[in-house]
Amino acid sequence: MLEHGGGLLRAAAEYGIPAGDWLDLSTGVNPNGWPVPPLSADSWLRLPQNHDGLEAAAAEYYGSDKLLAVAGSQPAIQLLPRLRAPCRVGMLALCYAEHPHHWQKHGHQLLRLSPDELAAGIDQLDVVLLCNPNNPTGDRFDAALLENWRQRLAARGGWLVVDEAFLDAAPQDSMLPHVGKPGLIVLRSIGKFFGLAGARAGFVFAWPELLQALAEELGPWTVAGPAREAVKLALRDVEWQRAMASKLQRDSARLQRCLERHGLPPAGGCELFQWVPGANSLPLHRYLAGRGILTRHFEAIPSLRFGLPKADADWVRLEQALGDWRRHAVRD
Repeated sequence: MLEHGGGLLRAAAEYGIPAGDWLDLSTGVNPNGWPVPPLSADSWLRLPQNHDGLEAAAAEYYGSDKLLAVAGSQPAIQLLPRLRAPCRVGMLALCYAEHPHHWQKHGHQLLRLSPDELAAGIDQLDVVLLCNPNNPTGDRFDAALLENWRQRLAARGGWLVVDEAFLDAAPQDSMLPHVGKPGLIVLRSIGKFFGLAGARAGFVFAWPELLQALAEELGPWTVAGPAREAVKLALRDVEWQRAMASKLQRDSARLQRCLERHGLPPAGGCELFQWVPGANSLPLHRYLAGRGILTRHFEAIPSLRFGLPKADADWVRLEQALGDWRRHAVRD
């Protein structure tokens, strides 16, 4: 099993701090998620219905009806490598770990590259897989550039797979307007921007034959009834979406300034997290954990990802802990 953010119960046991006393900044999930109302009894008691309005709401929100509802991005991440014969797959050196894990698991040749190396090597690859913005480094890719890459890959039967899990708050670089063109697969998540990580819901956008192949592999009832109802309502709540996009942009800038004040300038990020590489990332991670603040540590490139605090008291708590760390580091 790969390690992910959100391991709060494990951290609570390791550090002897009750789970309810933690400030969890480890996931990149919106801490002020969409307020789920009471759901209908039918959503719990009946099998999920395919014509309940979820797909229509998603098509309106995303601007494309070439979609398949899935239980978060994870099922598609695991299945896509099984739908191609072993080939050459390029992705960034540090990205969401589930992607390289499953492509490698199914016999594909993985090339872990920098953004510049990836751009230079497009014509030697069969599949290019990107998170846009990248998780955790925050690298972003212009849609016009990605469309050029798609064309070059598709001309040889290749794929461009774009995971847009963190793009909702600033969607100007989305590839969704190009969905339906050969070789383009876009993954979208409900868990991050909407803060509905527990719903396990998301969407795959692609050409019809690819969606049909995924649907046959997944089988019926991939998204639970209560999740379908909640997500449908969230996708239609335009007023909340507009207000939240603005709030996340302000909070992300606030987090960046907070980290800079304490000698931890981010090297990248997006509206839901900031990424701080550095040789002291593991000691800082452990120091904060000892004070009940959970961050996400990465070993491949020693670094920390900081998600957004929720309330004013959480911001104060983070500021105080970082200030104490800096004084502690100066003394040592």
